[in-house]
Amino acid sequence: MKYSYKTKRTCSSKISFDLDDDIVSSIVFTNGCEGNLQTIQRLLDGCTVEQIEEKCGGIQCGMRGTSCADQLSVAVRKAYNKSLKGEAI
Repeated sequence: MKYSYKTKRTCSSKISFDLDDDIVSSIVFTNGCEGNLQTIQRLLDGCTVEQIEEKCGGIQCGMRGTSCADQLSVAVRKAYNKSLKGEAI
């Protein structure tokens, strides 16, 4: 299922991705540092929600208290939890 998440305190404004069970694919960031975000997209395509949380959760960009990668970990966890309940984010 396709999900979209509005980011908080990052240069990217939105993250879209597909979630099939706990596998994340087709990650697309809107705005932000294009080169870095393309790398994140390619490296994490096909990873599980847990793998993305382990690799990206808690990463900070400057003094923002979060990062695009951290926001991805938040987004996929929220989407996964909602999917278990049959809800959309």
